[in-house]
Order: sequence, then structure tokens, then C-alpha cells
Amino acid sequence: MALAPNAMAGSGSGVHAAHTYRPALTLLASLFFMWGFITVINNTLLPHLRSVFELNYTQTTLIESVWFIAYFVASIPSARLIERVGYQKAMVVGLLAMAAGALMMVPAARLPSYEVVLVALFVIASGITLLQVAANPYVAVVGPPETSSSRLNLVQAFNSFGTTLAPLFGGYLILGRSKGGTSEAGVALTAAERYADAQSVILPYIIVAAVLVILAVVIARFPLPAMGQATQRAGREARKGLSLWHHRNLVLGVPAIFIYLIAEIGVSNLFINFISQPDIGNLTHQQASNYLFLLWGGMMVGRFLGSVLMQRIDPARVLAVFSIGAFAVMLIASFAHGPAAMWALIAVGFFHSIMFPTIFTLAIKGLGPLTEEGSGLLIMAIAGGALVVAQGWLADQYGLQLSFLLTVACELYVLFYALWGARPTHALPPVEVEEAQPPATGA
Repeated sequence: MALAPNAMAGSGSGVHAAHTYRPALTLLASLFFMWGFITVINNTLLPHLRSVFELNYTQTTLIESVWFIAYFVASIPSARLIERVGYQKAMVVGLLAMAAGALMMVPAARLPSYEVVLVALFVIASGITLLQVAANPYVAVVGPPETSSSRLNLVQAFNSFGTTLAPLFGGYLILGRSKGGTSEAGVALTAAERYADAQSVILPYIIVAAVLVILAVVIARFPLPAMGQATQRAGREARKGLSLWHHRNLVLGVPAIFIYLIAEIGVSNLFINFISQPDIGNLTHQQASNYLFLLWGGMMVGRFLGSVLMQRIDPARVLAVFSIGAFAVMLIASFAHGPAAMWALIAVGFFHSIMFPTIFTLAIKGLGPLTEEGSGLLIMAIAGGALVVAQGWLADQYGLQLSFLLTVACELYVLFYALWGARPTHALPPVEVEEAQPPATGA
């Protein structure tokens, strides 16, 4: 992996480290923004593709499942690539892979082909995985360990800024320029209209590809600090006799990430279809995408607020309160009708906001020289989003609204983790490593 997540955790020079890595963290914030933006374009893409290809809910959510399967498949190869070529080059490779996947959406639309869409999204997600494998543990440990949850929530808020803007982008350039996106729910399209709608994804994905290439060039030329020993795994001797299975907070944290992703992705991907229904919001898909903006905006606000709260309150306690809130609003969304159900589903974005970064930092707490391996498992657990296809199946069998009871169950596990599972067992001290120095700039 790009950085042993213990790096500098035990350093006594926190102020200097913060000064040294501030430019790098600022650049990483732009990456968090971009992969959040690209991921949430899917939320407007899915109802669009459902109309173009006449898909049922199972087939629609399978598109997102392929996206998250990439996290499982690409995590270990990503870690090995980062070790081989280094952090900076790996980021460039990840961005270029994402750009290549975005450009694959052009032939997918011109054919049009459901299968090529799946391949294109898999390539984009693999590039994002390469960035995620390093960035999350890096942010978590650059600074005092006691504020790691606060720090990761803060940077993840920039990810949420990207997810907040993406529905407006996708709503205008994809749904707003298509017949299916501007028609009332249930209106059947002709074959010619569906073919014309397929073309509407070309322009937005060309724009995305261009931005990714530009960002790759910027990062390739940016003088990132040399990470020194931080680019290497902790020595074998330091890990001898230690086991990840002795750490309850990690063992239960991996399924917590996995299960939380089922909840987050299920809500965001079925959001537009849900609030478009006549007995909920009675909106067109384009109109519904504007409310998706509020869902992700709530997540951004929640992360900024969570970052502040966790400087004063135990992160596990904050996580417990937010999971209770998520449980309550999802019950309302599952059984109420009209505006009450719609606004309840919007509100869950706020309560979901802190869950991923807080679970992540609680799960790696006390892992010492095992932190890197534990972080890799947590990134692989993002593949839990692939099980959104299970909610698609439930929606086909029992109705879209009742399928959100799966989300309700997920919130209960997060609450269990916050109250008991996150307590560290066999905690180890952080590994002391030599502080990385920025690259020399003299001749």
C-alpha cells in the first residue's frame, strides 16, 4: 500500500508533520471530491439506463453491484501496484484508468450496449479503488491518533461536496436531455426515443474524462513529499506473532463497513425511482435528481458537523446517536407515504454521513504494525455495495418501499458496532517510523 497507516502516528512532531503534509492533504481532498462526484453520477445514470434498456430493479441494481465488485477484485492488486511504483505514480494510474472507463461510455451509448456499460463502470471503479486503498488510511494517521476520526470526516466532507454536486450535473446533462428523464413515471418510450436517450450520456462522460486527465497531469507534476519509510510495510519482525483476529474492533468493523455500504448504496441508487412514485413525490426523474442533491448535501453537512463533534465527544458515541437517527428515519421511509416518506429518505443522508469514516478509524485503532493489513480489509469491505442487488430483488418481489427494511436492519448492526463492537481488544502501540521529508528542491 502507499503508506503504512501507522506512519507518524507516534511522532512527537505533530505540528511539523501537519505543515509538511498540508499541501498533500489538500491535493487528496480534490481526489476525494472527484471520486465522490463520479460515483454519484451513477445515481442519475441508473434510472436513465433502466428506461433505455427497459430493466427491472434487479437488473438496474446489478449495474451498481458490478461497480462495487471492483473494490473487492482490485483492492489487493492496487496495494501491490502502489508498493511497486509508489504513491504518486499510482494516483496517476488510477486517474487515467478512470478516464479510460469514462471514455468507454461513448461506444456503450452508441451501440447501445448494457454489457459495455457494465465493463466501463467496472474500469472506472477499479481506478477509484486504487486511490481509496491509500488515501483513507493516509488521512487517518497523518496527525494525532485521537483526532483521526475528526480528520477523516473532514476530508470525507469534500467527498460529499462532490456527491452533492453530481446529481445536479447528471440531472441536467443526462436526465434533463432525455425523454425518459423528463417524462412522468410509467410512460413507455418508443425504440427510437430510447436510442436517442442513450446518446445523452456521451457529453457528460467526455467532460469527466477530460477533467480526470487534467488532474492526472497536475498530480504527476506536483512535488508531493517523499514518504521515506512510510512507503514500506512494517517489518516482518514487528508483525511476528501478531494476529488481526485478536482485534475485535477490526473483526467486527469489516462487516460494519460491508453492511453500511449496503445501506448507503441502496438508498442513493433507488432514491430517484422511489420519490418519483405517484404516492411518494409524484415527480419526473429530472425533478427527483434535484432532491438527490439534498440527500448528498445532508451527508456533507453531517461530516463537517461530525468533524467538530468528534474533537470533544467519543467517536463511538457520536456513531451510536447517528445510527439511531438513521434507523428511525428509515422506518418512516419504509411505511409512510407522500412527503413524510420522501423527506425521511432525504434525512438519512445526514445520519449516514459520519458512518464510513468513523467506522474506519475505530476499526484500525490499536492495530499497531497490523494497521496496513487491517486497512486493506476495510477497503475490500466496500464491496458490500455490490449487495445492493439484493435490495433490487426485494423491490421486485415485495415492492420498492418495503425493500428499504433491508436498510433498517443495516442501521441496527452499525448501532451494535458503535455500542460494543468498536471497543479495541489487545490494542498495540503505534509503530514509530522516521518522519518523511519533502523532496529536495535545490540543484
